[in-house]
Amino acid sequence: MRLLGIETSCDETGIAIYDDEQGLLSHALYSQVKLHADYGGVVPELASRDHVRKIIPLIKQAMADADTTAEQLDGIAYTAGPGLVGALLVGACVGRSLAFAWDKPAVAVHHMEGHLLAPMLEEVPPPFPFVALLVSGGHTMLVQVDGIGQYQMLGESIDDAAGEAFDKTAKLMGLDYPGGPLLSRLAQQGHSGRFTFPRPMCDRPGLDFSFSGLKTFAANTIAAEDDSEQTRADIARAFEDAVVGTLAIKCRRALKQTGLNRLVVAGGVSANRHLRAELKVMMDKLNGEVFYPRNEFCTDNGAMIAYAGLQRLKAGETQPLAVKGQPRWPLDSLEKPGS
Repeated sequence: MRLLGIETSCDETGIAIYDDEQGLLSHALYSQVKLHADYGGVVPELASRDHVRKIIPLIKQAMADADTTAEQLDGIAYTAGPGLVGALLVGACVGRSLAFAWDKPAVAVHHMEGHLLAPMLEEVPPPFPFVALLVSGGHTMLVQVDGIGQYQMLGESIDDAAGEAFDKTAKLMGLDYPGGPLLSRLAQQGHSGRFTFPRPMCDRPGLDFSFSGLKTFAANTIAAEDDSEQTRADIARAFEDAVVGTLAIKCRRALKQTGLNRLVVAGGVSANRHLRAELKVMMDKLNGEVFYPRNEFCTDNGAMIAYAGLQRLKAGETQPLAVKGQPRWPLDSLEKPGS
């Protein structure tokens, strides 16, 4: 079975062809970072318009790279939510229209299910069950995963997601957009221990996250200190230490609560080297395993959508002609494929 996957939930247009016997045949990605850099963040209307411009050329490119024709496809998967509604509708309309024109079934995919299943694209995929930490610019959540579509929400952010807090703190420090990776790079030059930032919501039971207060703490520290490069690096290090420490503490709690010893980490922040090092130390102590997607599949991409869609198409799930984008769509509202 071979699927075309389309991802347009935010500011990256991702297209991929995935075959359940041959694996990933091609993937193409266009990032809108330069488009939004002047505004310091994603402008939804500009994002939607750029998806319109790029999506068809990228589909043609991915089809050519995979040496695949429309006749060889068994279906089309597209991201239906959550995300920016205009961006979602571009991918949904194109995906559903191509499926109709080519007489193929269409599958609507949950964006976070795509991220959650992205490590399944690797040579050594994680076996079920496991705890998943989904951590990106828009989401931070812990999920118990017993199988595809079998998700129990353990905890989530009640305000800013971790990636969002990274970007906003980077902006406070005068770093360019997107600031999260630049802040992490600056933190590598910082000295740990000069500043100590709080680990929010770790002094109480539970697995929810809150990073808005940490961002405010960083803002106050920046305002109170000198603007030397070393001070900036030390503040960046303290901020990253706090985020990574908080994520690690909550992951440990989730593993203890569920009795599991496998952890999957996915989403844009999962590429953070400090986070990976911290979780490796933690999982080694717990005699457990931690799994990640490769770096290029940590951020939004079409490959994860094609894979997730294929699993649901195999179980007989298809979408009617009506096109629907869901800006908000709880992950734990999904059902097991075929149920």
